[in-house]
Amino acid sequence: MAEQQHEPERQRSPSGSAAPPAGRGETGVARLAATVHRLSAENRALRQESEARVLVELAQGVLVERLNCAPAEAARQLRRLASDARTALPELAADIVGEAASDTIACAAAEVHAAQPPTGTGRTAEEAAEPRIQGTALRLRTTEAAAILAGDDTQALARALLDRALRPLGATAAAVWSAAPDGSLTLAGEAGFGPAEAARWRYVPPGVGALAQRAVTEDRTLWTAEAGGSLPPTLGGGTSGTRAVVPARDGGRRVGVLEIHWPGPTGPGTYPALPRQLDALARLCALSLSGHDVEPGSPADGTAGCLVALLDGVLDSAALLRPLRDRDGRITDFVIEHTNARFTDPAGRPPSSLTGLPLLEAYPLFAADGGLFERIKRVHDTGTPYRDQSTVLTFPGSPAPPPMVAAVGLARFGDVVLLSWRLPDGDARRADLLQHAQRVSGIGAFEENLTTGEITWTEQLSTLYGLPTGTAPVPLHQLPGHAHPDDAGAVRRFLRTVLHQREESAVTFRLRRADGVVRHLRLVAEPVCDASGLLVAVRGAYQDISRLSWTEVALAATQDRLASAEEQAAERRRLARQLQRAIMPPTVQPVSRAGLRVAVRYRPAEEDQRVGGDWYDAVVLPDDRVLLTVGDIAGHGIAGATGMVVLRNALRGLAITGAGPGRLLSWLNTVACCLTEQVTATVVCGLFDPVARTLCWANAGHMPPVLVGGGKAEALTPPDGLLLGAVDEASYEETQHELRPQDILLMYTDGLIERRDGNIDQALRTLLTAAGRAVDGLEDYLDHLLSCDIADTDDDICLVAVQPT
Repeated sequence: MAEQQHEPERQRSPSGSAAPPAGRGETGVARLAATVHRLSAENRALRQESEARVLVELAQGVLVERLNCAPAEAARQLRRLASDARTALPELAADIVGEAASDTIACAAAEVHAAQPPTGTGRTAEEAAEPRIQGTALRLRTTEAAAILAGDDTQALARALLDRALRPLGATAAAVWSAAPDGSLTLAGEAGFGPAEAARWRYVPPGVGALAQRAVTEDRTLWTAEAGGSLPPTLGGGTSGTRAVVPARDGGRRVGVLEIHWPGPTGPGTYPALPRQLDALARLCALSLSGHDVEPGSPADGTAGCLVALLDGVLDSAALLRPLRDRDGRITDFVIEHTNARFTDPAGRPPSSLTGLPLLEAYPLFAADGGLFERIKRVHDTGTPYRDQSTVLTFPGSPAPPPMVAAVGLARFGDVVLLSWRLPDGDARRADLLQHAQRVSGIGAFEENLTTGEITWTEQLSTLYGLPTGTAPVPLHQLPGHAHPDDAGAVRRFLRTVLHQREESAVTFRLRRADGVVRHLRLVAEPVCDASGLLVAVRGAYQDISRLSWTEVALAATQDRLASAEEQAAERRRLARQLQRAIMPPTVQPVSRAGLRVAVRYRPAEEDQRVGGDWYDAVVLPDDRVLLTVGDIAGHGIAGATGMVVLRNALRGLAITGAGPGRLLSWLNTVACCLTEQVTATVVCGLFDPVARTLCWANAGHMPPVLVGGGKAEALTPPDGLLLGAVDEASYEETQHELRPQDILLMYTDGLIERRDGNIDQALRTLLTAAGRAVDGLEDYLDHLLSCDIADTDDDICLVAVQPT
C-alpha cells in the first residue's frame, strides 16, 4: 500500500490516453517524448471534436430545410430530440443526415442493421461482443466529416479512413490510389504501410499488373487471401492476410482505387454487409481524387529526360523541383533536381552549386507566410498552374538584397514542379515602375507626329478615353469635338498656343466619352521642332483629375450648406438673446419700500447656441407683499426662451389675485400643460410679508433655497410639489419661514451647482460652506459665490439674494 501511495500518478491527455510515466531520473528525451505524446493526443481529440461538429452542423442544415426554421432553432430542436431519445448528439445527427441523403453511406448502414440479428436472438457470445458493426451510421458519417475537413489532402483522408471507418473493422492499413487514363497509378495517400514502403510505390507505371491496376481494369472489387509471396504486385506485398481493392468512381469515370489490408481472414463471408461499407468509403475517395488525376508522362516512368530537354529550351530561369516527404508522407521541402542553362541566381551563385540542394536551404526566405514555397506546394497538391507577373521574391545575400518583383510561373508534371522566373533588368524595371506610376496617378502619355500623322498612345490613355483595345487614337485637331461644349473654347485656345505659337501649354477640360461617362482631364503638351524651327511633333500627357474635381464640387456645396446653417443658427441665437434681454434685465429695481434688499446675478451659458430658460422675478404686489420667484425651463434656444416668457408673465398676472404660492403654482402647472407646447419647468415661488417678516413659499421640483444667518447656511426643506408640466392636475404644499434682519435668502437655478459627475449633494455642501462666509455688501456676496466655481458645466446660472432691511 505504501508503494502505491508513493507511485507517481500518470498524466492523461484530453483524449483519455495515458502519457508515458516521468521517472525521477527523467532525461530530456523522455520529457520530449511525453510532450509529443500529449500534443498528439490533444490533436486527435481536436480532430474528433471537429468531425463531430461538422456532422452536427450537417444535421442542423437538414432540419433548417425540413422545418423551415432558423439555424438557432434547428440547433435547439436537435439537442431536444437527442435528449428525448437519450441518444448522443452525433449519433442522432448521423441518423438524420443518412435519412435525408439516402446515399451509399445510408444504404451501407441500413444493410448492416438488417444483417445484424436482434440482441439475444441467434447471436453467439462472440458476435454479441463484436464492436465492429456497432454504430455503423455514426462511424461512416464521421468518416465523411473527416473527408470534408481533409478537402484535397488525400493523405489526411487515408488516415481518416483507417482511423474512423476501417480500424473498427479490423483493418490495419489503407491506401488511396489515383488512376491516370494511361493506366498508371499514383499513391495519393496511405496509412499503416509506412513511409519507406509508400516511397517505393509512389508511382506505378502502366502494365505492371498491380492489384490496384487490375481492379481499375476489371472495374470490380477484388478480394485476395493468399500469402504475401503469391499476391500480385502491390503495396506492402510482403505481408500475408486479406486484401480488398475497391474502384473509386466519380460518376461513370474510374478516378482511383481504395486498397485495404487485414492481417487475418475476413471478407463478405465474415461480414455480409462489408462490401456496401467499402463502396461508400470508395465514393468518399472519388470525391477527393476528382481533382488529382496524374498527368501522363510522369518522371517516374522515365520521361524526366524530356522535361530536362524542355527546361534547356526555356529562355527564362527554370528549375525542376521534386518533393521531399517526411515519414508520414507530408511534403516538407523540394529538392532542386535540375536547372537550365539560362538559370540566374540573384545571389550570384552558379547553377551547378544549387542542383541537389533543398529549395529552402538554397532560398530560405521563400518559406515566409504566403511566400513562394506555399504556392509551389499548392501547385503540386492541386495540379493547377500558377502564373503571376508581380510576385515579390526575397533572395539570400550579404548584404541582403532588397526584395524583387518578378514574373513567376509554376506547373506540375507528374510528381515534379517546374519553376520559372523572369527577373527584370534595370531598364525593364524602370519601365515597369513608370507604367505603375502612370496607372496609379491616372496619367497617359502621347506623341503625335505631324509630318506622318502617326500617333502613339500609352495603354493608360486609351483607358482614360474609354476606347477598346485596337481603336485608333484621337488626333489633337479633333479634341474640341470630344470636349464638353462649355470647355471647347478653352481647348481651341490651348491648341492655338501649342500648334501655332509653338509654346508649351496646359488646359483643364471635361472629356465626353462614347460610353456617356464624363471625365475631368488636365492636358499638358509641348511642341517638338526640328533644327530649322519647323513643328514636327507634339508630346504631352493627360491626367485624370475627376476625383479632385468632384471633391471640389462636393466641398463647395458643403461649404455653402454650412454657411447657410451658420447664418440660421446665428439668427436664432440673436433672437433668443434679444428675447432674453428683453425680459431679463441685467439688474432689478430695488424693492426697499417693501422692507427688502434684492441682488441678482444672471450669467448666460458660455456657448451661444445654448441660450437657456433660466428666469427670476422680484415684484411688489398691490397688497404690499413681494413676489420672489426663480425658475428653470427644460431645453435651450428659442423654445426655452419663449417658454420662459410664457410662464414668467403668467405667474406675474396670477399673483395679482392675492392667492398663495401653492395655489399660484397649481394654476401655473395648468398653463404649462394646456397653454404651451410641451413645456416642463422647475420653479420656487415665495411671497414675503413685510409686516410679519415671513416668507410663505412653495416648490415645483426646484433646488431648495438656502437660508444664511448667524454665520451658518442651511438648505430649507422643500414642501412637496411636482415639476410643472408633468401631470395635468397637481397640488403644491406651502411652508413658512421667518426672515430676521441680516438674514440672507438665496434662490438659484441648478447651473450654480451642476456637475458632470452628477454629485449634486457634494456640490450643495460646497455651496453651503461658501455661503456661510461673511462678506460685506449683498452685491459682493453674490460675486463671491460665483467666484467659487462650484459647477463645472456651461449651463445658465440665475442667482437671487434677498435680505430684510
